[in-house]
Amino acid sequence: MKLTGTKTLTNLARAYASECQARTRYEFIEYGARYNGYKNIADIIDEIVYQEFNHARMFYTFIQQGNKGETINNIDIEAGFPFREKWDLEQNLKLAGIDEEKEAEMYIEFAKTAKEEGFLEIAELFLMVKNVEEYHKQIFNELYEQLSTNTLYKKDQPVTWVCADCGYMATGTEPWDECPLCNAKRESVKLILKSKMINTINEEL
Repeated sequence: MKLTGTKTLTNLARAYASECQARTRYEFIEYGARYNGYKNIADIIDEIVYQEFNHARMFYTFIQQGNKGETINNIDIEAGFPFREKWDLEQNLKLAGIDEEKEAEMYIEFAKTAKEEGFLEIAELFLMVKNVEEYHKQIFNELYEQLSTNTLYKKDQPVTWVCADCGYMATGTEPWDECPLCNAKRESVKLILKSKMINTINEEL
């Protein structure tokens, strides 16, 4: 079944454009985090950037394969994209969570359309990406919450802190200012996010 002339082809192009723009917006946030000394926030966002790249890659692949080898020269799309982010790390994390929520909602509609048009594999792709975007939303929201409440490195209960540079571990409500093993600064301590812990558990199951 060819994609030419279907809503699903347009939706794939919109999804591709959306993922490419999200990737770039998050690279801005990653740059801002690293510039302000939040190394591990930057590293977490860098993972999301790479995941958005792979979402775009999959959408592009389906576009290219959808017409059985025929070249697609141009796809006209009309869509709105967010340009709200400014050079404020805390606010950008909050906005990124909102953007991810809206993308997830969009993919639910795209999946419904693809299913109605008979593209079941593409419908499943949209739903799988939707699930990841909801996970990204959780990460951005948690990073925003911890940064805005100054709890990135301060917990109510003792936790195990790990140095990302050397693997040194210690338990307490706060980590060290300087790693006793490799002398890395506090910013090299791995952040403790409930959302990432939940995702790890789900992967193991």
